Parts: sequence; C-alpha cells; structure tokens
Amino acid sequence: MAFAKCLVLLAAFAAAAHGLATPHVVRHAAHHHAIAARVAAPAPIAIPGQRVRKRANTQRCRQRSFLVGTQTGQGTFYATGLGACGITNTDTDHIAAVSHLLFDVFPGYNGVNPNSNPLCGKTVTATYQGKSVVVALTDRCTGCALTDLDFSPSAFDILADPSVGRISGMTWVWND
Repeated sequence: MAFAKCLVLLAAFAAAAHGLATPHVVRHAAHHHAIAARVAAPAPIAIPGQRVRKRANTQRCRQRSFLVGTQTGQGTFYATGLGACGITNTDTDHIAAVSHLLFDVFPGYNGVNPNSNPLCGKTVTATYQGKSVVVALTDRCTGCALTDLDFSPSAFDILADPSVGRISGMTWVWND
C-alpha cells in the first residue's frame, strides 16, 4: 500500500514539474499571436458632439436657504468670551453658539478661517414656552447637536431660569 502511494506521489510530482517547465503560454505563444494577427482592428467610432443650450436668464442663481423653517433643539448657556467668529462677547450680550455640525458646513464657509464664516453675525429668534429672544450667532459649540443653541447667560435667562440648565423643545428661526 505504501508503495502505491509513493508511486502516485511520484507521478503527480513529475506531472507538476513538466507543467512548470513548459507553461501553456510558452508552448502556444506563436499560435495566440497568429490568431490575434488575423483579427481586424476595430475601426474608431465617431461620436458627434452635443450642443449645449445656454440658459435664457444668465443671472446667477440665488443660493438656497440652509435649514429652512423652524428648527427644534435644546438650549444651554455658557460663559462667553472670544468666540469662533473672532468676536469677544460678554455674558450680558444676546448671543448664541451654534453646533459645530452646522458651523462647519454652513454655505460659503471654506473651513480655513472661522472668522470669515458667513454664519457669523446672523441672527435667529429662539422661543421656549412662549418666551422669545433674538440672538446673534458668534460662536461654535462642539457639544451641541445640529439644531441646539448654546446661549449667553443673559439670553438664556429670558427663555428660562438658569437653574434649569438645559431646555428641551426650544425652537428657533433664521431672521436674515
């Protein structure tokens, strides 16, 4: 039985060695080249260019609004100072910071200098339980969700008692 296994193994080894020594590509290379030479080269296909229509009104399109309508989120407050817009505010200013998710993708912002973000200075009206405050957006909040606002203490005080700390269900709309 062991002799038969050795014989089969030796035959398999010999066949494998022969296959490696004379690969198919080498044995039939001339044949493949001859077939390829007989096939005609494909002729190039001419594709006519399409005419592009010009718009009748060549004025630039108006930029679409960003986050249109009423937004709902949470409101918090923070100790103000130098904000992402390069403006130094005090706790008595009516300002707010928007989420970094909104600040970083606001239309027109190139992501290089936050002071040049077109969002800086825009105003929104925030409302909570029938009370409203107009705030200028001058900062960026890394801990806020997309539609949350982080207010100056004086702006938050108009909406709710500071002891609450965080208000849910606050709504806001763009003024400009």
